[in-house]
Amino acid sequence: MLTGSLLPGMFFGIVYSLGSWLNSGNMWVSLLAVIVYAVLVVVLITVFDYMFGWAERKIMAKAQSRHGPTKVGKYGILQNLADLIKLIAKSNYAPRNAKKFIFSFTIVLMLAISIFIILLLPFSQSLTVANLGFGLLVIFVALAFMPIIIFINGFASGNKFAAISAERSVVMLVSYEIPLLIIIASVAMLSGSYNLVEIIAAQAATHWYVLLMPIGFATFFIAMLAEFERPPFDIREADSELIAGWLTDVSAPYFSLALFIDYTRMFLGSLVITMLFLGGWSGPGLLPPIFWLLAKSVAIALVIIVIRATMVRMRLDRLLRIGWMALLPLALVNLILTFIIFVK
Repeated sequence: MLTGSLLPGMFFGIVYSLGSWLNSGNMWVSLLAVIVYAVLVVVLITVFDYMFGWAERKIMAKAQSRHGPTKVGKYGILQNLADLIKLIAKSNYAPRNAKKFIFSFTIVLMLAISIFIILLLPFSQSLTVANLGFGLLVIFVALAFMPIIIFINGFASGNKFAAISAERSVVMLVSYEIPLLIIIASVAMLSGSYNLVEIIAAQAATHWYVLLMPIGFATFFIAMLAEFERPPFDIREADSELIAGWLTDVSAPYFSLALFIDYTRMFLGSLVITMLFLGGWSGPGLLPPIFWLLAKSVAIALVIIVIRATMVRMRLDRLLRIGWMALLPLALVNLILTFIIFVK
């Protein structure tokens, strides 16, 4: 029987072997390694999404003097599985006035883009499918498709509330993507590259960028929360006026898929923040590099959950004012200071 200490050892052993297979000169070995890598990443996303969902329910319950899930499994750990089975078992339908194919396909496309971006991220110096010299820009371009998909989904639903929610989401996302792009340019300027592996190596050689550009870190973190529509930027779910926003008319199976997308995007955001500002996989050599990457990402995700449990949703006008009047100037100040202090 495999013990608890043997399973992590096997996992990291496979990871180390996979890194060498991905960089082998044999086409068939590399192709097999890519397939195994994709399967492992999807499994990793599923495990983290499940644990994030459970942790969010427990932390929010603690903040609100509740117990949260307790009955199904030890500490309620199986409650999410029970809820998932319940949602999937329900009927799947689309609204009568909806463009059914587009309405259903857009949610699947959002998940596919999120998983695609995570597959492009390097999990160690050797464990990467494509070590792109402009990988950071590819990630930003892929994220830029999200407002378009949300807009299409809202209007394809045939529901005026979903359409209004889609419009509000697009306005917000566009407002916060500009500071994101400026901070990305600052990171590239400081490291001298848009390659994520080189950015992490540059931090290992000097200091984590959270120490060198704290303004950039704070701006990027807030903008990333808005990009993934996490509280207090979840205006799509302004239930007092929009019910559930552009998810109002989705059936139970697609609602479960939307929840999975939310946690996948949160995992993606945590990974990106870790790589750009917290040194990525750099850490003491006693543990594998991927451990430090995942540990830092989990810490960021827990902070995001605490923010949801302790902050209220903002009005759209205030939300846009923060994006244009606060984050955009801060991003420009960070860019100028980075050039003056570290580049010039």
